[in-house]
Amino acid sequence: MRPQVEEALGELVALGIVTSDSFAGLRALLRKPAAGGRRRTTMFGMESAGRWALARRPRPQMQARPEAVEHLARTLLLRYGVVFWRLIEREAPWLPPWRDLLRAYRRLEARGEIRGGRFVAGFSGEQFALAEAVGMLREVRRKPPSGSWVSLSGADPLNLVGILTPGPKLAALTGNRLLYRDGLPVALFAGGETQFLETFEPATQWEARKALLRGAVPSSLIALS
Repeated sequence: MRPQVEEALGELVALGIVTSDSFAGLRALLRKPAAGGRRRTTMFGMESAGRWALARRPRPQMQARPEAVEHLARTLLLRYGVVFWRLIEREAPWLPPWRDLLRAYRRLEARGEIRGGRFVAGFSGEQFALAEAVGMLREVRRKPPSGSWVSLSGADPLNLVGILTPGPKLAALTGNRLLYRDGLPVALFAGGETQFLETFEPATQWEARKALLRGAVPSSLIALS
């Protein structure tokens, strides 16, 4: 019966198990019986309550063993060379929280296996790096800009546009593309459209577009572009 359904929904909402995609359902459930046990008339009814669904609850994160956390911390260092909290924003949600990784990095630094410090400017919090990564960063700083293009898939871990570098974020999809020039993003390819983040001369823009789409579409189509 309808009153029984409404009463059951009210209990499930109160327990935080069920939610609605509109506020009309909540307003209807908040109606209180008036004198004589009759409900007050209201403009909000269950008919316009929208859809009801189970509320999504975040799964409790299991406490990972220290050795497993240390293994993941080392893997991130091998991937990026330098690791800090903002860098792992695109990583898998099942990774341990940053506070657990931080403890592992502090232990590795205390044992002299990695280095701690400020390696990337503009980001707060502690940073950790492999010794060889620090040397490579210094070498890159001494090199003059080469102007070479680097095209990546949107699913690549180096898709950090909008996170570490300027520009809008690019969804981590294999069909999306990202173009770097001297470490800065200059063009994006998403939804079949190319977006340039810098202004280029026509010839340079054509070259950048070819470099961006290389690997995203067949080479025969690039030649016709």
